[in-house]
Amino acid sequence: MIELILFFKIIAAIIAIESKNLLSAIVSLGAVGFALAIIMVFLNAPDVAIVQVLVEVVLLVILVRATLHRDLTDLKGKREFFVKVFGIVAVGAFFLGIAWGLISLPVFGSFPETAVSVAVPSEWYLAHGLRQTGISNIVTAVLLDYRAYDTLGEVTVLFSAILGAVVILRKKR
Repeated sequence: MIELILFFKIIAAIIAIESKNLLSAIVSLGAVGFALAIIMVFLNAPDVAIVQVLVEVVLLVILVRATLHRDLTDLKGKREFFVKVFGIVAVGAFFLGIAWGLISLPVFGSFPETAVSVAVPSEWYLAHGLRQTGISNIVTAVLLDYRAYDTLGEVTVLFSAILGAVVILRKKR
């Protein structure tokens, strides 16, 4: 399933790069971002996925607003058909991902077998954090040792959003 989402993400990125229409490029860039959020859900990083979705929504609103008066071309012929088909496929893939995520959630109130049962996680971090990580600042230990992949994912999401905005809004020579 992840391979299919990665394939969709690559196709959307190519469309975003090659599109002559700014609005089509922004929509394709949004599809890339939402595909990344779905991948983060598959990788058990829902907090990164939430940040990615929030960044994508804000970024899309800003970019669409910025390009409304710059790019007033109409789509005609085969290109219009392609954009409609791509939009339908993108929306369908998004809802399939949402449906799969909802189906795979554990039953409300149940505790997954793979999770470690700790009554208060903060007490465990305080008791074992210095010995396991060697870092006296427990906040740094949690962010950089226990949740390093989540922190890396969140920083990557923010960097990608800023880089995408700079690339799309840059002035051509």
